[in-house]
Amino acid sequence: VICIAWLIALSLISKSIYKDGSKTTTLRGQIQSVLVEQPMNKQSAKYMLQSKLPYIVYGTAWKKDATASLVSKAVESGFRFIDTACQPKHYNEAGVGEGWKVAAAKLGLTRSDFFLQTKFTSLDGQDPNKIPYDELEMLEEQVKQSLAKSLENLQTDYIDSLVMHSPMRSYEETLRVWRVFESFVEENKVRQLGLANCYDQKTFMRLYEDSHIKPKVLQNRFYSQSGFDSELRDLCDAYGVTYQSFWTLSANREAIKSREWKAMALNKNLTPQTLMYAYMMSLGHTPLSGTTDATHMKEDVDIMMRFQNGEEVLSKDDVEALSSLLGVQE
Repeated sequence: VICIAWLIALSLISKSIYKDGSKTTTLRGQIQSVLVEQPMNKQSAKYMLQSKLPYIVYGTAWKKDATASLVSKAVESGFRFIDTACQPKHYNEAGVGEGWKVAAAKLGLTRSDFFLQTKFTSLDGQDPNKIPYDELEMLEEQVKQSLAKSLENLQTDYIDSLVMHSPMRSYEETLRVWRVFESFVEENKVRQLGLANCYDQKTFMRLYEDSHIKPKVLQNRFYSQSGFDSELRDLCDAYGVTYQSFWTLSANREAIKSREWKAMALNKNLTPQTLMYAYMMSLGHTPLSGTTDATHMKEDVDIMMRFQNGEEVLSKDDVEALSSLLGVQE
């Protein structure tokens, strides 16, 4: 009798509906999520990577003296993937190191719970008064000094992802930098390599073919001027390279402000901005969020966790409709 009563109760519960933040689902779905979810403050990058499900990276450019506090807030909100650069002109890399360490201590997290990504920036992209390495040294030594500074700034003994901030002036120099990058992986100082601001398919493929250790990341602006990187994104899909998008919101404001976009966001219990992130993740890409607003941080983490929990946020038809509004040719 007790067993029958329990089964009836469970059947009734599974049909109940509940509202959790910005998503609506059945209580059965909630029970299933509890079985696979970790508490938010214990969520780890390692777990998310193992899940093979989409996630969002917290971007730290232009945050200056507020970097440490903003990174801490981002981590407390649930971000575990953090992007920065050894480029004092636009990034406070030491602030990122301070921020993640403070938040980790507060939440009881360890280094393995985080994914730290930084970049080597050539002299062309540096402030002449704040170059983080010796500009008179050979290029290879500049790269080594940059990594040493990044390890110091980020308070870690390894980097999860090291990205070349952009191709060098010549392909020869690009390959020279990449060879030093490869040595870092062999020395266990870096886990994976990537390239940013590369919008030329031939350059990307030439580096991919010439490299011993293949790039695992391509980080580009997602905007109409580059045709939304349609061909490059196809290459990334074909070769198992993660396509990371930045300037994702700023470059697509008109579409995001449209009546149709806002209507879909409302229907999906999203903001227009998090709908854009949902669109990118539905394509299998990894958007960067650089928000400084605590509420927006939580909204970004919420949509990320909906994907992490296996929810199909957007249908194929939804993705096609959003592509049309953006002008993306898929």
